[in-house]
Amino acid sequence: MMTEQHVTRLLGSLSFIIIAVVLLGAEPLPQWPEYHLFADDRRILGIANMHNVLSNLGFLVVGAWGLVFMAGQAGLQTTGNLKNCYWVFFSGLILTGLGSAYFHLHPNNQTLVWDRLPMTIMFMGFFAAVIGELLGERTARVLLIPLLLAGMASVAWWAWTESMGVGDLRPYALVQFLPMLLVLLMLFLSQKPAHFTPYIAAMIMIYGLAKLCELYDHEIFTTLGWISGHALKHLFSAVASAAILMMLYRRKQEAERSDPTT
Repeated sequence: MMTEQHVTRLLGSLSFIIIAVVLLGAEPLPQWPEYHLFADDRRILGIANMHNVLSNLGFLVVGAWGLVFMAGQAGLQTTGNLKNCYWVFFSGLILTGLGSAYFHLHPNNQTLVWDRLPMTIMFMGFFAAVIGELLGERTARVLLIPLLLAGMASVAWWAWTESMGVGDLRPYALVQFLPMLLVLLMLFLSQKPAHFTPYIAAMIMIYGLAKLCELYDHEIFTTLGWISGHALKHLFSAVASAAILMMLYRRKQEAERSDPTT
C-alpha cells in the first residue's frame, strides 16, 4: 500500500495532467440548447414541470437529516476534524434541492446557474471529506476552501462565457467528474477506515445510475409514462447522498457498542 504522501503526489500530478489536457487540448464546450427540453413538462396543480420540481425533495430531506445529525454530539464524534467538510456536503444538498427546484420551474441558462452552483458545493464538500478520510485530515482542511472556490469559479466561468456567446462547460465538467475518478483511485491506493468503502462504492454506483436516468430522460418517460428519467435522476442522486449519512450512522453504532457507558 502506498503512503499518503505518495498517493497525494500521484493524484496531484494526475489531476494537473487531466486539467491541462482538457483546458488546453479540447475545444470549448457550450451548453447545448436541447438540455432544457425535458421529457416531462406537465403542469400539475399549477406547478410547472411538477415532477422535476418536487423530485428535489429528496435532497432537502437528506441534507436536513444530515445537518441535524451533525449538530448533535454524534456528528462531532463520527467526523472529528472533518466536520466542516461534512457540514459543507449536507448544506450543499439542501442548496442543491432548492436551486434545482428553482431551475425546473423556469428552465433556462440563467436559472441553471443556481442549479449548478450549489451542486459544486455539494461535490467539493464530499470530495474534501473523502480526501480527509483517505489521505489525511490536514490535507482536507487545507484543500476545502480552494476546492469550493474552484467549483464556484467553474460555474461563474460557464455563465460568463455563455453570456459572451462562447459558452464553455469544460471547467464545470472537470469539477463534476474528475473528483469521482480521483475518489476511485484513492479507494484503490489508500488504506481505508472501517465501514467506509461499501458506502462510498454504493454512492458512486447509485450516482452512476442517476446519470444514466438523466441521459435516457425521454426514453424512460416514454416507457413508464408517469415519471421521467430526469426526475428519477434526482431521486437516485438523493439516495446516493444518503449513503454518506448511513456511513456516519454506522460509525455511531460501532462507537456505542465499543463504549459501555453510552
